[in-house]
Amino acid sequence: MPTLAPSMIAADYGRLDAQAREALDAGAEWLHIDVMDGHFVPNITIGPGVVNALHPVANEYDALLDVHLMIENPERYIDAFADAGAGVITVHAEACPHLHRVVQQIQAAGCRAGVALNPATPLGHLEAILPKVDLVLVMSVNPGFSGQAFIPQSTNKIQRLRRQLNALGSKARLEVDGGVKPGNALKLVQAGADVLVAGSAVFGGDDTVEQNVEAFRSALTLKV
Repeated sequence: MPTLAPSMIAADYGRLDAQAREALDAGAEWLHIDVMDGHFVPNITIGPGVVNALHPVANEYDALLDVHLMIENPERYIDAFADAGAGVITVHAEACPHLHRVVQQIQAAGCRAGVALNPATPLGHLEAILPKVDLVLVMSVNPGFSGQAFIPQSTNKIQRLRRQLNALGSKARLEVDGGVKPGNALKLVQAGADVLVAGSAVFGGDDTVEQNVEAFRSALTLKV
């Protein structure tokens, strides 16, 4: 089964600890934490303090904190998020003129290094760094807000990226974020994704978090 990483941006921030526990109790293995600065994307969310607050919960469940930095100058904050308990730190290729150096910095801080691409950014931007990364994140919506519709062209991008990773013999995880729902989860996994980020599809709607996670599990079981 691929890894489901509920995106905490869609959780109830007044019940963040409880919502994280609900997702992990339901079988999620990662918690995806979106960090936005109001400059790189048109929204402002959280900082290292929230990651630090979720770290004990993640440790209790042996879960991984998947921190996605949608910010300018991410190199200034790598150590702070690593110290707060991040297991993966993902930066955007578009925000890093010296991407190789930032990837090295993340790994030197003891975290897995991820690189994200916005929907309009071609895969060629990853050619030089792809052998070095631990995770690649394909944004399937324009980053900034939860609940957006999936951009259909992202599926082809995932397929091409999976072929590139396989050709390198890379063990990097291929993550997709944006508009991911039980209805398209299987198609994304078949395209090559092995980490699915879902926010409103886990924490939104009339069903419980447990029921929403089970809907993903049922959809993906069809893969067998």
